[in-house]
Amino acid sequence: MSLALLSTLSILILFSLFYITTSQYSLSSSSSFSRSPQSSPSLFEWRSAHATYYDAADPREAVGGACGYGDLVKSGYGMATVGLSETLFERGRICGACFELKCVDDLRWCIPGTSIIVTVTNFCAPNYGFTSEGGGHCNAPNKHFVLPIEAFEKIAIWKAGNMPVHYRRVKCRKEGGIRFTISGSGIFLSVLITNVGGTGDIVGVKVKGSRTGWLPMGRNWGQNWHVNALLQNQPLSFEVTGSDGLRLTSYNLAPKDWSFGQTFEGKQFET
Repeated sequence: MSLALLSTLSILILFSLFYITTSQYSLSSSSSFSRSPQSSPSLFEWRSAHATYYDAADPREAVGGACGYGDLVKSGYGMATVGLSETLFERGRICGACFELKCVDDLRWCIPGTSIIVTVTNFCAPNYGFTSEGGGHCNAPNKHFVLPIEAFEKIAIWKAGNMPVHYRRVKCRKEGGIRFTISGSGIFLSVLITNVGGTGDIVGVKVKGSRTGWLPMGRNWGQNWHVNALLQNQPLSFEVTGSDGLRLTSYNLAPKDWSFGQTFEGKQFET
């Protein structure tokens, strides 16, 4: 075999190896890029935190707090709710997410073999008049949960006070579809989104009238979303995006004669 032929074969072999390696690298990179952050199993691993409770006379039971859900019983959340410390609350982006909590490390007060699943509906404000170890339970960097006493007593005896817990994100399982409550006036349209299954927290909302294209809505606060557009006398469709990237569209959800103050029930994320 001539030297020229050997050189040609060597070049072809090297080129083939380079092509295979490059192709494998490109495929791996593409797959990693498209993977949703919320699909990471680590989000469902147990982590350490603390939990306290508020009693039945506390107004938080009725007003719903920083996520804007209003009366928690009327909006379907009941007492299986929680307020999060600043470190966990993510400025309201996590409103609607679900967590499983269980009491740990204290055999005197824990109720063995129990856990509770709660939905994020409120914010526990920091109190920097106290240290994070001496009364400022919701101060950064503490990971802290504040529960209605009815929920707290499912995992621990109320005398426990500031209780060590383990927590993890879980999927939300809700009865019925996602609810859209429309409010506003004139060209200002606001929509409160509740009863969300799946990841529970919404990161994007769009609305469409019969005479418009899809209009992105901005987060006002909690799970209240708004847009400036003239949408009266048009059936409305809504598209919501969960924090896992899944989208769900409810077409012509509100009829042409919808009015401010009405609530409409759309499709639901599969769980």
